[in-house]
Amino acid sequence: MSVLPPNASVALPVDGPKLHSPSAVRNTPAIVALLREVAPAQGRALEIASGTGQHVVAMATALPAITWHPTDIVNDRLASIDAYAAEADLPNLRPAQHLDAARDGWAAEHEPYDLIYLGNLLHLIATTDARAVLAGAAAALAPQGTLVIYGPFMRAGVLTSEGDRKFDTELRAANPEIGYKDDAWVAEVLDALGLCQRTVHDMPANNISFIARRDPQ
Repeated sequence: MSVLPPNASVALPVDGPKLHSPSAVRNTPAIVALLREVAPAQGRALEIASGTGQHVVAMATALPAITWHPTDIVNDRLASIDAYAAEADLPNLRPAQHLDAARDGWAAEHEPYDLIYLGNLLHLIATTDARAVLAGAAAALAPQGTLVIYGPFMRAGVLTSEGDRKFDTELRAANPEIGYKDDAWVAEVLDALGLCQRTVHDMPANNISFIARRDPQ
């Protein structure tokens, strides 16, 4: 795992194994609203790096015709996801699975997904790992599947708010290999992976969402 500053991924214990992320409370409504617009009507969804589990419970509640598969690489996050899922008791939410999404070949171990959601991860990992995560996600998509990427990014090489400049500096001070990725870099990687049908959405708190689909041949 990357070395991160203390404020990079805040998850506070609240009840047994459940962890609470204040940022998840703030950004969940906008993310759910976006998914209502772009998600398939039904199918299988994978969330990469589900974190506390707050997001996936909200997404599974809002999109009940989609079966959600949360994942994470950290054991306390997996326990938190399952605790939130047990409390919600949703028939379309599966148990959390361990997934190192930067590991080569993981997609071959999964059935294809109609929707993959990747939120707030790419700035916390090295560029080589970020490329590997995107490659794995592309490989795990069903032929008409949709990939949704959410988080903070540079725009044409520029950090566009004081908060972003401060956070990116803190990330790179903790680990020079991590930090904000550029929106043009994301587009370049997605093009190389054959995910050429794309839209970009501005999100609250200066975040961006990329919606990508495989280019039909």
